[in-house]
Amino acid sequence: MTEQKQANVRIVEQENYREEYANSVQVRVNLWDFFLQFGRLNQKSPTEMEIGAFQGIYLSPQQAKALHTVLAQNLAQYESTFGEIKLDPSAVQSSAVQ
Repeated sequence: MTEQKQANVRIVEQENYREEYANSVQVRVNLWDFFLQFGRLNQKSPTEMEIGAFQGIYLSPQQAKALHTVLAQNLAQYESTFGEIKLDPSAVQSSAVQ
């Protein structure tokens, strides 16, 4: 068997690159792709919330699965270092896949 060398990857930030904080991610799925819409949730009143969506990203199913794997690994490492991340059950319900 021939051993494959791993490619040397260099990340170059594009001119329109930006970093934002998101406390809301909405997910839509179809046969060809996953769509992640990032935003910031603002509680207007006890019964009214507004999400200011600022970025939508389409991922192939393969890239979505790779992201899932990387997130799972990093969450496990985070929790082993800092302790379990506890979720509010109502927050999990409201961010379900659409």
